[in-house]
Amino acid sequence: MLNKSINFLLENAGAIIQYRLRKEILQNITKTEEENLLEQVYQTPYFKLVESYVKPNGIIGGFSIMDKDKDTRLQDCEAAARLLSYFSVPKNHPIVSNFVAALRNDDILREELTFDGGYAGRFDSINNGNATMAVIYVMQAMLGYGDDYDDLRDFQDVCLKGFYNILNVSSLDEIIKYNPKIGKNAPYIDSNAFYPNMYTLAMLAYTQSWRTDKNVRMMADFFNHLDKIVESGSQVGGVSRLINGRLRCTSAAFTSLVRAFDPAIIDTIIYRRMLTEIAMLDVGLDAEVIAKSAFMVDAAIDGEGILRLHFDLPHNKRYSPRYLEYPTKYADVRLEPFYEPRKREPLGLLCDLTFWAVQFLTLVNK
Repeated sequence: MLNKSINFLLENAGAIIQYRLRKEILQNITKTEEENLLEQVYQTPYFKLVESYVKPNGIIGGFSIMDKDKDTRLQDCEAAARLLSYFSVPKNHPIVSNFVAALRNDDILREELTFDGGYAGRFDSINNGNATMAVIYVMQAMLGYGDDYDDLRDFQDVCLKGFYNILNVSSLDEIIKYNPKIGKNAPYIDSNAFYPNMYTLAMLAYTQSWRTDKNVRMMADFFNHLDKIVESGSQVGGVSRLINGRLRCTSAAFTSLVRAFDPAIIDTIIYRRMLTEIAMLDVGLDAEVIAKSAFMVDAAIDGEGILRLHFDLPHNKRYSPRYLEYPTKYADVRLEPFYEPRKREPLGLLCDLTFWAVQFLTLVNK
């Protein structure tokens, strides 16, 4: 079935998907073809936007620009880093290498981190992935620099400890606390608690040096164990973190079920991205959520090789990927710059979804 999906993409997808498909999955790209496709990637409108936001010091956009002051969301450096990563821009490209060098320069960070907590508080909540430095480390990892630097390898150990920690608990109530004045409506995690979130997952997904048979097996065990904890009735929605007596937001902590792929239910913003990053851990079919997702993805690919979701269902409209625009921290991946109409569904969107299906099943079965 994937042969039809690949042929569909080769015939219809734009330069970004063509490049990633040929280089990462088919691995049949020549040097000349790679250079030509990359040049087309560099001419796409969103890459041009990122290019326009590069500062003389190497930082792209900034860390603390308010939405009302942004031309686009790509002016946020995390969104820019995600775009460069998703577009597979080589790590030796000047925009990428200069950006990473800036992220490793304390003087530049002191100048750029001007929001509440700022430079002085950049390591607050590092153990549960909610620190500014966690974001900075993950951006480097996504750009291909996650294993070359002691600080980043140390953060990998912190990430692993958070996942290992949950294997020893039978209920999330052993980790999560509640504000006594508000009760069950105010769950929080201590700032120094080891606990996994979307950044600690991404850090491990985009790096290699932590990978041993034991650690990879543990990651599969974590997601299977999380399912059991949640199904036992301990599921918690959004949690905060307590820093110096103040509750602050967290970034997608693993306190609820990671749902397997289902083409009929689109109920979270980072739905496909999270499943991809779990598959990138090399857990294969040992993680039940990945095994179930692989079965459902394969079943949802139609006779033309296209992955189709049920966009027509009313409950799917809110999180429909057809409305994706920029790769923010709370968005799924979009690779096609335009979603041109094709019958009722945009062609670009079908290419995005189908490439994800090919990528996901390739990761699961490698």
